[in-house]
Amino acid sequence: MSAPTDPCAPLLARAEALLEDLSLHGVAAWKAAHGGAPAIGIMPVFAPRPLFEAIGVLPVNIYGGGDRVDVIKGDAYYQSYICHIPRSTIEMGLGGQLDALDGMVFPSTCDVIRNLSGMWRMLFPQKYSAYLDLPQTFEAPLGGLFYRHELSRIAAELVARGARPLDADRLREAIIVENRRRALLADLASLRAREPWRLKASEAYLLTRAGAVLPCAEHIELLEAFLAAAPERPVRAYDNVRVIVLGAFCEQPPIGLIRTLERSGCDLVDDDFQLGLCAIDGAIPLDEDVGDQSPLDTHDPLDALVLSYTLRGQATATRYIADGVKGEALVNRVRTLGAEGVILAAPSFCDPALLDQPMIEQALNDAGIPFTSFKYAENSAQFQTIREQAGAFSDSVKLWGAA
Repeated sequence: MSAPTDPCAPLLARAEALLEDLSLHGVAAWKAAHGGAPAIGIMPVFAPRPLFEAIGVLPVNIYGGGDRVDVIKGDAYYQSYICHIPRSTIEMGLGGQLDALDGMVFPSTCDVIRNLSGMWRMLFPQKYSAYLDLPQTFEAPLGGLFYRHELSRIAAELVARGARPLDADRLREAIIVENRRRALLADLASLRAREPWRLKASEAYLLTRAGAVLPCAEHIELLEAFLAAAPERPVRAYDNVRVIVLGAFCEQPPIGLIRTLERSGCDLVDDDFQLGLCAIDGAIPLDEDVGDQSPLDTHDPLDALVLSYTLRGQATATRYIADGVKGEALVNRVRTLGAEGVILAAPSFCDPALLDQPMIEQALNDAGIPFTSFKYAENSAQFQTIREQAGAFSDSVKLWGAA
């Protein structure tokens, strides 16, 4: 008897093909189909994609070359004691793999991304380059108005380079479509947490990351198709340990590393791999009452974008939390999702993640939540040590739990 067919296999194959399309052939095809409209790369961690779509620009999240780019020229521009992603991004730019992009936006993630923005401007002066300062104070009259100014500035600069003028109605429509995508991503996350044997973390990763290069409407079609087909998948449940992975919000782990963690006996029920697409809790608050946030108003779609970040941004190592407690949000997620442990996985030399880690570990210790940690690089190729470590962690949680 032949094995039952997985109705989701073609959808996952398409998503993986998008991940492997390092030369952005799909982006070039989109540009050709839209009269040469601009496509703009966005470095990690976050920039509001509806703003770009509203002015006719395709936002393309760029995550470096992963484990499929040999870095030679890129190493000449950076010292060895920083993370790997700027070197592979420069390598791809110099090698022509990012030629489909008309420019890049560099959000204020860390010093490395800031330095990369300057390097990019120097190496590719003919292309648009912008540094997006994200607010670190979230009161509307300060951080809110500052962030609104930043978004307006970038939109105006892109309009000068061929984008459509920023229009409130088009921005409103883009936010409505984005909120539909966000609802589907939430459904995907819920399915994964509820039935991790039906939707593996590696599969959820592929489906989410597909949105990095697709227009929002096309990503919605992919997610809807998968969620409709998922109940019919032939599945088998395993006695794995439920864990959350934290620290990989910028430089991405190879897909092989994620699959290695799954094979080690861990169900990854949540992670921060694709924080750029999931950095806001809930919907963008269009026409919602968000309290006294004068002078911003969610009836104005640009204000709604601003308030979504200032009021609903997820806790991450790149976001200032003022009087908040580092690790509190993670502890709450562990309890809400019924996770049994945490894996702290960060790229080597990632200052934001590694500076946060001692405080995260303290919060986990105080809450009695087991954890383990390791470092990786986007071009990691050998996973046996990580598999052994994660397997030992899984076994210890099964045997002793939080003890």
